[in-house]
Amino acid sequence: MSADKYTSETVTWVKTWVPGKLFSFRTTRDQGFRFVPGQFARLGVAKPDPLAADGSGARIVWRAYSIVSAPYDEHLEFFSIVVDGGEFTSELEKLGEGDTIYVDKTAFGFLTTAAFPTGKDLWMLSSGTGLAPFLSVLMDLQVWDDYEHLILVHSVRTAEELAYRDTIEGLAAHPYFGEIVAANPGKLIYLPSITREIVPGALNGRITALIETGELESRAGVRLDPERGRVMLCGNPDMVSDLRHLLASRGFAASRRGKPGNLAVENYW
Repeated sequence: MSADKYTSETVTWVKTWVPGKLFSFRTTRDQGFRFVPGQFARLGVAKPDPLAADGSGARIVWRAYSIVSAPYDEHLEFFSIVVDGGEFTSELEKLGEGDTIYVDKTAFGFLTTAAFPTGKDLWMLSSGTGLAPFLSVLMDLQVWDDYEHLILVHSVRTAEELAYRDTIEGLAAHPYFGEIVAANPGKLIYLPSITREIVPGALNGRITALIETGELESRAGVRLDPERGRVMLCGNPDMVSDLRHLLASRGFAASRRGKPGNLAVENYW
């Protein structure tokens, strides 16, 4: 990629959720970088390569990462899994405060609420690091005005993988959203689901199974209704594929030219 297509940013903060497995990080943000909640950025890290074409001894490896932070934040925040032997995350994991990371000047993706007409219930179904874009969506004041219910489902294998749980549950004390949460009890419905452990207060099972048994709707207290509901999916590709098929049988479909839909899915794998 040409150097005029990206900016060099500095890592300013790193948080480890699960050692060797999950972490988040923040970077500086170029003043010209713009995005819509739900979109992703293309990030680059320098990887040693003695055969690099420019003779620098390194090449830049690029990957897509959903943006956790809000459009009005001065920083960019991302949520990452560590892939064993991964070409990108093996280098990303080494980065610390003060290190350089590259950010494509253009944001990408269609996992936004603009993907469909406003409904009554916004379902955000995620697994693993697929939670990331929905954290940004929750920080959008317009979303709180547009929907009666915001249902966020986060499926993980073990309880320690429930990253950002304190952030989500702490919105009631947030300096901006606290008043909104207090004035709209029951509007935000956070449903963590753990597949390999039984944890009090959390659902147990994959999202597909929870929908098929009716447990997800029962716990949410909201029907998964294609007339009222708008669904956003992000996470493991197999999970997303299974959910797309299941939801299609219930009347959910992505928008097509000239035909508004009620389902939005990100495809950057």
